[in-house]
Amino acid sequence: MTFNATSVAAAAAHAAQTTTQQLYANIDLSKLSWLEQMWAAWYIWIDNPIIATGLMSFLLHEFVYFGRSIPWIIIDAIPYFRQWKLQPNKVPTAQEQWECTKMVLFSHFTIELPAIWLFHPMAENFGMNTWQVPFPSWMTMLPQIAIFFVFEDMFHYFAHQALHTGALYKHIHKIHHKYSAPFGLAAEYAHPAEVFILGTGTIAGPILYCWYTRNLHIFTVYIWITLRLFQAIDAHSGYDFPWSLQHIIPFWSGAEHHDFHHMAFTNNFSTSFRWCDRIFGTDDKYREYRARISAQKAAMKNKSKSEREEAERNLIAEIEAEGLRAEAIAEGSMPAPKTVKDQ
Repeated sequence: MTFNATSVAAAAAHAAQTTTQQLYANIDLSKLSWLEQMWAAWYIWIDNPIIATGLMSFLLHEFVYFGRSIPWIIIDAIPYFRQWKLQPNKVPTAQEQWECTKMVLFSHFTIELPAIWLFHPMAENFGMNTWQVPFPSWMTMLPQIAIFFVFEDMFHYFAHQALHTGALYKHIHKIHHKYSAPFGLAAEYAHPAEVFILGTGTIAGPILYCWYTRNLHIFTVYIWITLRLFQAIDAHSGYDFPWSLQHIIPFWSGAEHHDFHHMAFTNNFSTSFRWCDRIFGTDDKYREYRARISAQKAAMKNKSKSEREEAERNLIAEIEAEGLRAEAIAEGSMPAPKTVKDQ
């Protein structure tokens, strides 16, 4: 019996195609929802589950990240919305947004793309469903997503605090703090090492959950990733609207909470929720600042608009100056102030 390269390659291609189509051999696709049918059609069309999952995961991330950032770019360009901007005198320029975009894309293609591409084999190794249909019910997915939110928030809190110390700040996290008044696109403006470190909290929750329960679909993970990206981008938007989520859910962090972190450098290390900062006392300066804002508004109720805006600018400048000192201390370029015990 003789073989040639062409026949072997053709046989291999036919086997791969047959295998891919056989994934759904026992499923009546006509009884599935439109989205589930599209899901199956994608895997059949790509004809390779690893490539199909990797490509879909990366495209989802890019579409959601930049799709959610675009509305904030538009809002920044419209002066009407400045009344809700937390630092109204610091609006990102087109040049700043372009520089930010280039750094974000660099991280996406050098760090996130390889990690996402390897996600399928790792996920399946832990028992995660990928190509399978139908999808799990909402009653199954919602508690899982809630667990991922809590896990990520706690992981991020401690990892973020660590990134504010010594060499970790000076050589890694300092890049993210380039903007004392953040904007949506800057959510993932960070050193590649930071993208990897903090991104671990986002993906480790689903991986550990799947390893323990053997009951998780990647569709649930996609919903989680989408919500997490919305949270991160909105938290960096720099806007606090009356309808923002933190005014509906009191323990939600939101932009008003995270904007202070960028302005003052210290406090508010968590992502989605406020409870870690409250429990560990890392929101004391933030709460003091909010109290000063409230007192200032009450005291200047009858003042002119220009006087109120001037007072707000002065308070923000004072907090930012304190933040610059705290940043210098963290990276070792300024000695820490002596305490009474040290004297």
